[in-house]
Amino acid sequence: MLGSMTSNVPLNELGEFLKRRRSELSPRTVGLPETGRARRVAGLRREEVAQLASISTDYYTRLEQGRMQASAPVLDVLARVLHLDDDERGYLFQLAGKPAVRTRRRGRQQVQPQLQRVLDDLTATPALVQGRRGDILAWNALAAALVIDFSRIPEKHRNYPRIQFTEPAMRTLYADWEASAQISVAQLRMEAAKYPEDPRLIELVGELSTRDVQFAKWWGAHRVAARTVGTKTLNHPVVGELVLDWDTLTANTDPDQHLTVWTAAPGSPTHDRLRILASWAAEQKMPASPSPA
Repeated sequence: MLGSMTSNVPLNELGEFLKRRRSELSPRTVGLPETGRARRVAGLRREEVAQLASISTDYYTRLEQGRMQASAPVLDVLARVLHLDDDERGYLFQLAGKPAVRTRRRGRQQVQPQLQRVLDDLTATPALVQGRRGDILAWNALAAALVIDFSRIPEKHRNYPRIQFTEPAMRTLYADWEASAQISVAQLRMEAAKYPEDPRLIELVGELSTRDVQFAKWWGAHRVAARTVGTKTLNHPVVGELVLDWDTLTANTDPDQHLTVWTAAPGSPTHDRLRILASWAAEQKMPASPSPA
C-alpha cells in the first residue's frame, strides 16, 4: 500500500521541477518574439515549451502533471529547451528514473577542404556550402551580395531555413518566397528522416514552429524534397530581377555537405547583372566566409 501511495512522488517532483524551470525563462531567452501582451503567469507557456521541444502540448502537460513517464530523448530535448545546466540535467533524469547518458553529439561540421578550394575559385558565381540541417558552413563574397551578409548572423543561427523564415529581407528577395520556403521545409523533413534524434534539428523545428504559423503548417504537411536543381527568380535590391539556375554538388568525403551554385546562361540579362553585382560586392568589400584553420 505504501508503495502505491509513493510511486508517483518522483513524477510529481519532475513535473514541479519542469514547471519551476519554465517559469524562470522569458520568450526572449529562448529566441521567441515578444508579443508585448501581459502574461498571466511568469515565464514560458506550456505550449511554447512543447513547440520548442517538438512534442504535443498534451504530452508536455501530462509530464508536468506527473501523469506519464518521459523517454530519455524527450528529457534530453527538454533539458536543452529549458537551458538546464549539467547538474539540473542529471537531476531531471534522476527524477524520471532514467540513466543520464549524454546523447551522442556529432562534432561541429567544418567545410571540406575540397569544397573550400572550389568556393575560393568561384569569384564570378555565387556559391555556398550547406551542412546538416541546412547550416551554412561557408560562402563566397558574391553569395553574400546575392542573398544576405552571412557574416553578420551569429554562427549558431547561420542556417538557411532559419534565415528564410526570420530575416524580413528574404521575403522580398524571393519573387515567390512561399514556394522557396516550402522547399526548404521539405528538405528539412528529409534531414529529420535521416537524423530523427538530432537535438539541434529538433530545436530548430520547435523554434520555427513557434515563431511562424506557415512553417508549422508546412512542417505538418510532411512533404519532402532532396537538394537537387531548380530555378529561382530573385528581386535583388541592387541589380533588379535575376533568374538563376541553382545546382547542388555533394561532397563524397562528407555526404552531409552540399555546394550550391547559382548560374545564368551567358549573354542573358541575369548573366550581365551578376557581373554588375560582382563589381558592387568588390566595392562594398562583401565578406566571404573565413577559411577554416
